[in-house]
Amino acid sequence: MVHLLIKGKVQGVFYRASAKAAAERLAITGWIKNTPEGHVESLAFGEEKNLRQFVEWCRRGPEQAAVSDVIELERQSEAPAGVNFKGFAIVR
Repeated sequence: MVHLLIKGKVQGVFYRASAKAAAERLAITGWIKNTPEGHVESLAFGEEKNLRQFVEWCRRGPEQAAVSDVIELERQSEAPAGVNFKGFAIVR
């Protein structure tokens, strides 16, 4: 499991949709959402090597993004309502 906070120009650039596609390619489940502070937060579950690839993807993001930092958070947050971890959800 990795719990990420992604900072930079990551809202309004299709970051969440692109991350969902990357997660699905890597057989990762979990969720991703925008934060009120203008960042993106994600909680991802999967095989360790796939999680590392997902974190590396998050450091780049989609072409329109400008990621300044990816912080791996220590604590696990609660899953937002409606998330079942059978796939990778974009939380609104």
